[in-house]
Amino acid sequence: QVQLVESGGGSVQAGGSLRLSCKASGSIFSINNMGWYRQVPGKQRDMVAILPNNGRADYADSVKGRFTISRDYARRTVDLQMDGLKAEDTAVYHCRADVAKSITSPPMPYWGQGTQVTVSS
Repeated sequence: QVQLVESGGGSVQAGGSLRLSCKASGSIFSINNMGWYRQVPGKQRDMVAILPNNGRADYADSVKGRFTISRDYARRTVDLQMDGLKAEDTAVYHCRADVAKSITSPPMPYWGQGTQVTVSS
């Protein structure tokens, strides 16, 4: 089993900051990409930020310059620093990790349960 546990969500006023954290644990041989996605009711889950093993982060256009993703490869964690929050950032944020469970198995996506971020204007 692979578990992803998120923390750090909450409520904040527009212009404020929050930091999300996610830790992967369980039957893990290696992790490729780790990242954050978000979803609002009735809409699809969208990529917010991804950080592959090559260290080249990719961000959604809507969060560039405001959000920063980072990883601790040894601890198997990924963080999302969110600054300059806007009301439209309100969503449930999910952590994702592409995990290989053995040297012969391909990486598969695993998701955290999600953490609510609410930004009031």
